[in-house]
Amino acid sequence: MTKVLSFFLVITFIFMVACGSGASKESPTTSPTTIAATPSPTVTNTPTVVSTVTLTPTTTPLSISTTTLPSIADAVAAVYPSVVTINTEATTYSFFYGQQVQQGAGSGWVYREDGIIITNNHVIEGAQKVTVGLADGRAFEAEVVHGDSVADLAIVKIKAEGLPVVKVGDSSKLRVGDWVVAIGNPLGQGLRAKQGIVSGMNVSLSADQGESLFNLIETSAAINPGNSGGPLANMAGEVIGITSAKISAIGVEGMGYAISTQTAIPIINQLIEKGYISRPWLGAQFVTVDPFVAVMNHLSVNTGVVISQVVSGSPADKAGLKVLDIIVNYNGEAVTTAEALERAILSSQIGQTVDITFVEGRSIKTTTARLIESPGP
Repeated sequence: MTKVLSFFLVITFIFMVACGSGASKESPTTSPTTIAATPSPTVTNTPTVVSTVTLTPTTTPLSISTTTLPSIADAVAAVYPSVVTINTEATTYSFFYGQQVQQGAGSGWVYREDGIIITNNHVIEGAQKVTVGLADGRAFEAEVVHGDSVADLAIVKIKAEGLPVVKVGDSSKLRVGDWVVAIGNPLGQGLRAKQGIVSGMNVSLSADQGESLFNLIETSAAINPGNSGGPLANMAGEVIGITSAKISAIGVEGMGYAISTQTAIPIINQLIEKGYISRPWLGAQFVTVDPFVAVMNHLSVNTGVVISQVVSGSPADKAGLKVLDIIVNYNGEAVTTAEALERAILSSQIGQTVDITFVEGRSIKTTTARLIESPGP
């Protein structure tokens, strides 16, 4: 027992000496070689912290977006004084109620300071009385009214001078996504402004009485009855379109249309100078052929453009074209829709001779027609 105790005391003494002499070292369970050979990982990764700081600037994108979106209020202020309200009266007859006065409302804008107002043809068509209300509160009865149903454009002349004229912009420079503002007289409630974007360019749309409108601007700006004829302006306060139509159907939102100034201004100038528009004229009306039209009319083909009416003495009549003949080629170009054929005719020249291939019954024939100037009003 004494020997064991003595051995334990010796071991304890040696252990205490060893601990005292190595007090500045790690525990024997940790390798000193590992400590000396391993560099601190935080030193080599410090550039990561610096790069995080350099990726945080957010002021530059915000300043760009705010400078590229002009104030809509400025555009409205530039156009508003030139916008007018148009109220119409037309006499109608009813079997039950006899003679009645039907009222309508639309919009327009000052084109010339001497009283020339631009609007849509469907706003003034058939009206016996047209009254123009200016933004300053004055009202004038129209002295002269000229319209064109094909382009759905019209001019109204009032006896006034020194009217505020709005600047006309270049609609060909518009891009899808550009901001625009429509100003007009929706629902006859007075002048209002609605903003939106250009959602489509060079759009074609079938209008009333078989007519079609071409080169339209589609916009998401709210278009309501009474807006027709009012200006569609860009953010520079320039008119780039004449509000014309809206698709009204369940589930359809944000599809309004305006006639581009590129299309409208030459027609407006003709209406001012001549009172009507000179166009190449074939003297027939057309319907696009599809399987349903082909079955209902017992046609031998189900594609092309079928003639629904021929004016007596017209170029179409003289060329031997008849109702239910199906035009399949116009002057070397295949046609499959009435809109395409109408556009091809309008793109021709007065006095031009054109080749027309058509199907009569089950026979394919070719004829020529010499286009003439469209009849005046």
